[in-house]
Amino acid sequence: MNKITRENAEKLIKSSNGAIFSVQFVKADGSLRDMTARLGVSKHVNGKGMSFEPSEHDLICVFDMQAKGYRMLRLDTLRHVTTDGQTWAIIQ
Repeated sequence: MNKITRENAEKLIKSSNGAIFSVQFVKADGSLRDMTARLGVSKHVNGKGMSFEPSEHDLICVFDMQAKGYRMLRLDTLRHVTTDGQTWAIIQ
């Protein structure tokens, strides 16, 4: 498995250009969660925008393909990122 830094994982996710990717991260309760997501989804947007800037809190706003809703992905809890058929382990 390839290894990647957290900063490079963020760049990898942001450069996905709307392609579907998978991530594994640690939830707030300590359990692991796998999510299939993508960026650039504009469905269900109400036009008001967010009340904060996610990047200031080490977050990325993604669209969860299974839950069909927007979720915030915490970069500091990432374990794995899979895109273009390659899986990357995040170096802690």
